[in-house]
Amino acid sequence: MTVLTPTPARTDTRVASVPTSRTWALPGVVAGVAGVVTTTASGMVGAVYDEALRGNPEGVAQAVFDDVPTLLVFHTAALVGAVAMVVFGAGLFRRLAARTGPGSLAPAVAAAGLLGTAVVSVIGTGLDTEFIFAGSLPDGTVDPHAVVLFNHWIGTVPWCWVLAGLSGTAVWVASRAGAAPRWIGRVGLVLGGLTLLLGVSPLQYMAGMTGPLWLLVTALGFVLGDRAFRAGR
Repeated sequence: MTVLTPTPARTDTRVASVPTSRTWALPGVVAGVAGVVTTTASGMVGAVYDEALRGNPEGVAQAVFDDVPTLLVFHTAALVGAVAMVVFGAGLFRRLAARTGPGSLAPAVAAAGLLGTAVVSVIGTGLDTEFIFAGSLPDGTVDPHAVVLFNHWIGTVPWCWVLAGLSGTAVWVASRAGAAPRWIGRVGLVLGGLTLLLGVSPLQYMAGMTGPLWLLVTALGFVLGDRAFRAGR
């Protein structure tokens, strides 16, 4: 009689490896610096807030057109930052997901907040081409009231970093589960939480001050620190 013995089930012994390079965090440093430059440059184009030009749209328009070099810095920094932020968000998702459970929402929330902030940054530059080159057109071509609106636009929309605050608090939640260094989590709680609170309040534009700072410190933390993860511990 032939004895049939069960065939052992094949076991895949491959272990999914998670890259431990810190390169993914470098775009976050770029995005953080670019965020600081963006809000600073946008604040420098402030003719619409000048008391001396109140009620004088023609004067505001002329002052804005005189600030074209600053507008170019603002535009470039905002879009470089937006692109870099998306890359950093993807890397942050992978980094947090490597140490959180499969049911954790923290990695996805952290990445989604940065993606949303990047989209807001792009929208904040949406009128730039229209008005940066308008100053070279013949007088009377551009309605000065439209330039007033443009100045308000770039002075507000790029400062809406509320969703980056959501990312910061998500990093803090992940750090409590051991998915990120504790100090990076605390930075997320303090700067990210403050950004979130300011962003949902009527003082929402102040989030443009704390949000880029959170992003820069966090990205630097993953670039320069995070030794335990890179060592596989």
